Amino acid sequence: MKELIIAFGLFLFIEGILYALFPSKMKSMLQKLNEVNDSQLRTGGMVFAIIGFIIIWYLKG
Repeated sequence: MKELIIAFGLFLFIEGILYALFPSKMKSMLQKLNEVNDSQLRTGGMVFAIIGFIIIWYLKG
């Protein structure tokens, strides 16, 4: 459970740093998300989720 809280904290830290350092770029990127098809977004999300799972599984094993 401690690792999950640390991972969530790291996620928030990285997101916060990106918005703090590059606010206009982040706004631009979020507006471009409207142009992406739902299926492309879903596929990309699944790919990143699988990569994340493999990294966690590898490090824990």
